[in-house]
Amino acid sequence: MGGMSVRTQSSEESGETVHRAGFACFVGRPNAGKSTLTNALVGQKVAITANQPQTTRHTVRGIVHRPDAQLILVDTPGLHKPRTLLGERLNDVVRTTWAEVDVIGFCLPANEKLGPGDRFIAKELASIKKTPKIAIVTKTDLVDGKMLAEQLIAIDQLGKELGFEWAEIIPVSAVGDKQVDLLADLIVPLLPEGPALYPEGDLTDEPEQVMIAELIREAALEGVRDELPHSIAVVVEEMLPREDRPADKPLLDIHAFVYIERPSQKGIIIGPKGKRLKEVGIKSRKQIEALLGTPVFLDLHVKVAKDWQRDPRQLRKLGF
Repeated sequence: MGGMSVRTQSSEESGETVHRAGFACFVGRPNAGKSTLTNALVGQKVAITANQPQTTRHTVRGIVHRPDAQLILVDTPGLHKPRTLLGERLNDVVRTTWAEVDVIGFCLPANEKLGPGDRFIAKELASIKKTPKIAIVTKTDLVDGKMLAEQLIAIDQLGKELGFEWAEIIPVSAVGDKQVDLLADLIVPLLPEGPALYPEGDLTDEPEQVMIAELIREAALEGVRDELPHSIAVVVEEMLPREDRPADKPLLDIHAFVYIERPSQKGIIIGPKGKRLKEVGIKSRKQIEALLGTPVFLDLHVKVAKDWQRDPRQLRKLGF
């Protein structure tokens, strides 16, 4: 980037404002702070944040509305070395998404040295030539200046080693809201010119059913992650307004299935005398009501879908 840059009069200065709109996605190892960053930028809890990798399985989009731009955040599932069909399917989704967005933000936590997982992702990024890539150093509130400087240098080197140049390297702390706005300022110029792609009020275009399924899945995983890390899928079968309710007292009936891979996992999810499943229901119902702003009756059932992570038919049915 060095050298002197001479700016000729741009259309911004001649009084016409250029509006930009486009897509960005954040990538990075699990727990690199992707969802937290998305939420900080959008200013509202959109993606499901959890301290377990791979909870964001669908393209959850957060939308940042600004007078001069609209930035749409596409959340791709984490890229990992595939062990199952689900893994391969996820990786294909990831690569396709990366090639289609306008900017890729690679999140790297300031408090952890670059590891093989980061290299694996960076190598994949290097192969996507056209898309500008920004390195976003997250969790900067957890380190001192010296450690941060070392991390910035290491990241710069990583790009050089793999033969590409970062469009920007930006330290942020989403927790302290430090520089989150600056991040948006730096992403916006990389977007194509054009009108807003979504109406002003939208924060996410994630279909409600998918968001609801995510909330239930999250609640179901609370406390049993070690026993069933990824073998839960949730499908919302139907959402219907309850009939014969007065207009001022609506009730939404939601019927959902929690799918597990093996019968032995059923007891873990349901708990002694159905206590766990009941807690899952109460917890997710509160969150769904907050999301939809309407009272909900949630009907939850646990079903066994044998080895669904390896079965293409089941994967399709479960929305992958």
